[in-house]
Amino acid sequence: MRIAQIAPLHEAVPPKLYGGTERVVSFLTEELVALGHDVTLFASGDSTTSAKLEPIWPRALRLDPAIRDPIAPHMLLMEAARAKADEFDVLHFHMDYWPFSMFARQRTPFVTTMHGRLDLAELQPVFNTFSNVPIVSISDSQRRPLPQANYVRTVHHGLPQNLLTPQPGPKDYLAFLGRIAPEKGPDKAIRIARACGIPLKIAAKVDKVDEVYFGTVIRPLLAQGGVEMIGEINDAQKPAFLSGACGLLMPIDWPEPFGLVMIEAMACGTPVIAFNRGSVPEIVEHGVSGFIVEDEQGAMSAVSRLHELSRDTVRARFDARFTAKRMAEDYLSIYRSLAGEQRSVLRAIR
Repeated sequence: MRIAQIAPLHEAVPPKLYGGTERVVSFLTEELVALGHDVTLFASGDSTTSAKLEPIWPRALRLDPAIRDPIAPHMLLMEAARAKADEFDVLHFHMDYWPFSMFARQRTPFVTTMHGRLDLAELQPVFNTFSNVPIVSISDSQRRPLPQANYVRTVHHGLPQNLLTPQPGPKDYLAFLGRIAPEKGPDKAIRIARACGIPLKIAAKVDKVDEVYFGTVIRPLLAQGGVEMIGEINDAQKPAFLSGACGLLMPIDWPEPFGLVMIEAMACGTPVIAFNRGSVPEIVEHGVSGFIVEDEQGAMSAVSRLHELSRDTVRARFDARFTAKRMAEDYLSIYRSLAGEQRSVLRAIR
């Protein structure tokens, strides 16, 4: 198939460090190419891909200090995709509701994967207006706030099978990976680890919007000891970081749409202890790949049971459920369905 992948421009594809959406777009694009499809990636010019690259802006917007209006480059992205739409069998957007109006008015089938939270009041009238636009959810729980949307399928994220693998060594600390933000619960992770008497290592970035939270809540907790703040890490650093942990703590306080860090830990054979929010019950198999808990006390109890879980089994559940190849095959079934529907429409018109 001739497939266009249209990515946001905030980060390169793949991103240099943090950037969940762009990493997933990269994994999907590379797997589709490996499966023999003709793929074009619309992304920033500093992206790296085996697909054909359509560079819309010279580099990722987050790394371009000259950018003051990030909407302007995205308008160019939309127009570039529209101008070439007839060259593809399907267009796959990863930009929330941006393409709805323009691309509902052209012939090439398109689908949008919603990568973020959907429990925002301002989204309701958008999805009421565009109730026929095909949408992919990344978890079933993500759908709940917007039941009126035209969901064609839930597709869980996947990672390349050998990107992250279990590494030898002692499993003598707890890990927190991702982003320092109140909804991610790093303060809870610190309290859980400290109560269990186990060191905690935090590999996470601090966005500007969360600098006050970091300074007023997290920094004083770090000063009390027992916690190592590593900062952002890349994929090459993750196997050692995650494999060295006895467990990954994910004490979230928001409706997590997916939570890529959970399957990253599972790929390394590391069990996950996560609060029962959002997608967690769909990703973590309680008592198999980790433990699903309700609160900090429950997490503390789960830490004491981590030794009951087989790390080989945790990795096996990743292999069975969360590879990039499985993700690509799920999307291909969607693309073929949409392209078939479009051909039927065109035949009816003729």
